[in-house]
This record gives sequence, C-alpha cells and structure tokens, in this order.
Amino acid sequence: MKARDVSKFKPSAFHPDGRLLVVIGVTLIALAATFAFPAVPQATGYHSFADKRIFVGVPNSLNVLSNLPFTLVGLIGVVGLVQPRRRNALFLDPRESLPYFAFFAGVFLVGLGSSYYHLFPSNESLIWDRLPISIVLVAFACSQIAERVSPKTGLILLPPLIGLGIGSVLYWKLTELLGQGDLRPYGFIRFFPMILVPLLVWLFPTRYTQSRRLILALSLFAGSSLLEALDEAVLQVVGFISGHTLKHLLAAGSAYLVWQMLRLRQPAGNSGTFEGLE
Repeated sequence: MKARDVSKFKPSAFHPDGRLLVVIGVTLIALAATFAFPAVPQATGYHSFADKRIFVGVPNSLNVLSNLPFTLVGLIGVVGLVQPRRRNALFLDPRESLPYFAFFAGVFLVGLGSSYYHLFPSNESLIWDRLPISIVLVAFACSQIAERVSPKTGLILLPPLIGLGIGSVLYWKLTELLGQGDLRPYGFIRFFPMILVPLLVWLFPTRYTQSRRLILALSLFAGSSLLEALDEAVLQVVGFISGHTLKHLLAAGSAYLVWQMLRLRQPAGNSGTFEGLE
C-alpha cells in the first residue's frame, strides 16, 4: 500500500512506559468512581420511548426499523474481513483484524437484538440488545489497543474483555431477578470506552492514515448517546422522528465510518515499529 499523508492528530510525547501507566491509572480511577456509587437499578420508565407509532403493523416502528443499518454495516464489515485478500490488504499485521471482526459481528447482532427489544420492550428482551452492545464496545477498544499498543496486547485482552462485557449484562439481569438491580458494571462497559479510545488516540501514535474518520466516528457515537437522553425532546421539536431513532442512525453511521476508515487508510510514516508492548 502506498502511504498517504500522515494524520494531523498528533499523539502525546509521553515515554512509552509512562503512557501505559496513564492508561492503567485512568482505568483504575474510572473503576473506583463507578463503584463508589451505590447499586443502580434499571429505571422503571426506561422502556417507555417517545415514539410508539405503528406502521404496517409493526409496533414502535421507527425504533425497530432504524436498526436495519446496524445489520447492513455489520454484514459489510464481517464479509469484508472474512475475505483473506481484502483482510491482508487492510492491515499491516493480520492479527489486528480480529478485534475488528468481533466489532462488526457485534454490530450485526446489535441490529437483530435491538430490533427484537424494540418490538417487545422489557427487561427480558433488553438483555439481547445489551449483550451485543457490550461486545461492540470492548472489541473496538481492543482494536485500538492492537493498533496503537501492540497486536499481541490487543489479542490477549480481547477474549477476557468480551467475557467481562457479557458478564456485566448477565450480572445486571441476575441482580434484577433478585430484586436489587445493579447497572454499574454494564455502565462501566458502556461508557468507559468513550474515555479510553480518545486517550489511546492521544497517547499512542497510529501506524495508519485516516484518523479523521476515527475521530468523526467517535463524535457520532458520543452524539448518539446524547440523543438517547433527548428522546422525547427531539420528537417534540422535529415532529416526525425521535431522539432514540436518531441515536440508532448516528451509531450505525459511526460503525460505517469505522469500515470506511479501514477501507481507505494507508500506512503512515511510523508504520514500521511499535513503541509499546510487542
């Protein structure tokens, strides 16, 4: 692959060991802050979304149908990464493809799980929405660890972190069944990658171009989280679409930008070696 211009997003000049200590320190602080709060149960009104309209017999139609982009983007990514020739053309080290494969497989499953949840919104169906979301988030974090710290580190962390993500959802479900719901572990999995990935981007240099698309993908995902909180307000202002539906569209757009980034990027000037762990 012929190298293009290196991204203008310049990493911090920390010593490699110091950078890892920063990441570990921030992670520990975030964990401590999360569990400093008492158990957080699922809000009783969580399943009451602003847009309950029915089209062609489908309840909560737009919240259901807006999951289709997840399925399409996930399928595009999985099919693209399954093909050896394309996969080898996208990565300097083939091991870097594995977290992305888990990411796009998770995105595909989000489309299915979230559609099912919005057809029959309840704690029982919500688990099938949150399980793939947890996979997507930890897999994406591992993709950046693999690219920016080392492929070996990213691959070592991928299975246990996916296990922790799934475990956080199962823990929430178990505590709900016991009458003492606790969302703290899932909340950590849900939001900490939004801190970790920008931190990795800042501290560790990338070996590829197209960092702008990565930053834009992160921005869209952050925006989707904001729209989720503004579900009813958006529907009242816009009139024909709710914040939750827009959340789905922005989050799917974020995942598509990740695929675009992979497809268009080239090796950057520092593509030869890792400064982190081998």
